[in-house]
Amino acid sequence: MINSTAANSGAPPVREVTDTVVDAARYSTVPSLMDSLLHDVRNPLNAMSIHLEVLTEKLKVDGQVPPSQEKNLKSMREQIQRVDGILRRFAEFIVSRPGGAGEADLSETVTRAMEVLSHESRKRRLQVRPSLAPGVRARLADIGELGFLVVQALTRAYGRSETGHEVTVAVRSEDAKAVFEVVDANAAGTVEGSEASAALELRCAQLGVELHLLAGTCRLTFPLA
Repeated sequence: MINSTAANSGAPPVREVTDTVVDAARYSTVPSLMDSLLHDVRNPLNAMSIHLEVLTEKLKVDGQVPPSQEKNLKSMREQIQRVDGILRRFAEFIVSRPGGAGEADLSETVTRAMEVLSHESRKRRLQVRPSLAPGVRARLADIGELGFLVVQALTRAYGRSETGHEVTVAVRSEDAKAVFEVVDANAAGTVEGSEASAALELRCAQLGVELHLLAGTCRLTFPLA
């Protein structure tokens, strides 16, 4: 009876609404979990780093680490720093931290977002072609949301693209505006990336960001700082 009423009224089916609510609740926990993960993992990373330096001192002979050991120590040190860097980048784009009105380097934000999503692009064997003018700074009513907007635009393009397709990513200044544009090779609209598109439309409208979203093109325009 409930389902037939929903169908007759034009409302979404109860199961569809329920699934949407469950998904929203599920993903609403991601930021806090990521924040906890960042804290809990960095503690042992810091401990490993300290113990590595202690070990380095113990291995020294006449003030120098033997060449046969130096390579291994350097490799361990680099891997600790790499894991720490990966966690920092993911946290930057997943954990929401409202920043208030301000400005940020759009070119740098896009570069870091592409690094965070590099596994996804490699998995799909996409040909990502960046054309990022350096030092393009954007103004935003909530600068803490810039990373979110950039990731959603990239996610939409990656989700729409088939294996081996090309995705071009551009940042440029144009008529006193900072422009971020992602173009994929899929000229037709698809259901893939629909959630990313909906999220973009909603947040851009709330923040006053100009959004051009049509088939394979997603363009966000900010006031130039």
